[in-house]
Amino acid sequence: MKYLHTMVRVTDLEASLDFYCNSLGLKEVRRKEVEAGRFTLVFLAPEGQEDAQIELTYNWDPETYSGGRNFGHLAYEVDDIYAICQHMMERGVTINRPPRDGRMAFVRSPDNISIELLQKGDALPPAEPWASMENTGEW
Repeated sequence: MKYLHTMVRVTDLEASLDFYCNSLGLKEVRRKEVEAGRFTLVFLAPEGQEDAQIELTYNWDPETYSGGRNFGHLAYEVDDIYAICQHMMERGVTINRPPRDGRMAFVRSPDNISIELLQKGDALPPAEPWASMENTGEW
């Protein structure tokens, strides 16, 4: 058995691509437009890890999706949890669960999908502003 991808339905493809690519740092691997089915599939992956893909499914006809949290979460290992959280905050992303412990943080995508960020290797030493930052919303 081989892991292929995780599919997430999105309501705004451009906002989602901005989040996943420009804030989170994933790269587009491939895209498929299916006119007959009226949907677009965009596959993303971390640089150099094309076998760890997420599939964004954008249905051309508007639909309402709710309960993003019931999906669970996506998880990514990062080289520097403080740097990625700072980068995301500077881009307007809310850090729902800050990396107070130098190990773990949670953010949400534009479609309310919870994303866990985990520090590669050992936890970083606690540092401000993260150590005293409160949780925001759900994660």
